[in-house]
Amino acid sequence: MNSARSQDFHLSMYDAAPLFLNPSMTGVIEGDWRLHLQCRTQWRAVNFKPYNTALLSFDMPVGKWGFGAQIIEARAGIGNYNALQGTANVAYTVPLSKNKAHNLSFGVQAGVIQKSSEYKLYTFDNQYVTTNGGGFDQSLATNESFANQAILLPVVNAGIMYYYAKQQAKLNPFIGFTSFNLIEPKETFFMANNKWPMRHYLHVGTRINLTETIYLLPKVLVMQQGNANEQTFAVDAGFYFKHSQLYFIPGLIYRTKDASILSLGFRKNSYIGKISYDFNMSTLTPNSNGRGGLEVSFTYIHMKEKPKGHKVCPRL
Repeated sequence: MNSARSQDFHLSMYDAAPLFLNPSMTGVIEGDWRLHLQCRTQWRAVNFKPYNTALLSFDMPVGKWGFGAQIIEARAGIGNYNALQGTANVAYTVPLSKNKAHNLSFGVQAGVIQKSSEYKLYTFDNQYVTTNGGGFDQSLATNESFANQAILLPVVNAGIMYYYAKQQAKLNPFIGFTSFNLIEPKETFFMANNKWPMRHYLHVGTRINLTETIYLLPKVLVMQQGNANEQTFAVDAGFYFKHSQLYFIPGLIYRTKDASILSLGFRKNSYIGKISYDFNMSTLTPNSNGRGGLEVSFTYIHMKEKPKGHKVCPRL
């Protein structure tokens, strides 16, 4: 039996979805609660059925605690491979200074994921026939031993993050680390001895406040899972237009040996919207003609009136 390697689904605008990036960011907001939606589609240029990912999350702070929940669905390929994950989040933030400028946050995420595949939709070499010009006869036996069409796996993730939240500072650095799939459950449709390996994220960056209305946000994400490694380098810029109380947020992202990504976003009051497009730069470029993936995100943060200068969240 042949084997193949792949990596868990991930996003280009990874920090637009904080609970997806690091469970320690649960409830770390300036507001009463946050609702986030993110969708991604890719490989439409090279695949009959593109790969689609959708994410929905909700979180809220309660004192130093943060509570939330997240649902992710990823679907790929002609066999309708589907991964549906639901998790609950809890986080706790410890101020490291009296003015709450330095903070350390811890978070845990736990739930289940169902993975399924309609394997009867696939075709295999032994189903190829030469009659009528050649083709696949799906009535022929595949000789493949699928034990299950769907499997259910436990999910346990944990993360930690430091951030500097003083609003008047020139720099607001942050650094976080997340470990996913902590219990490494058995993952197989064939009753094989296959573990779902742990995945690790290291994300680091700093907001650079150039003026009262302009900032830069360079950031780096390093991912590792098994023998797979990936680095993402990005920079966002923020331009505040006082007359309309609107932030315009363009960004550039580079994922090594894979894609260059352009993002555009806005923030007005409680609403944050972003859109990005991946320009493929991998070995698949001759087939994709540079076409990669489209991604959109929307965030709503419900906020009550607060005294001016009351700021506690990290400036990410």
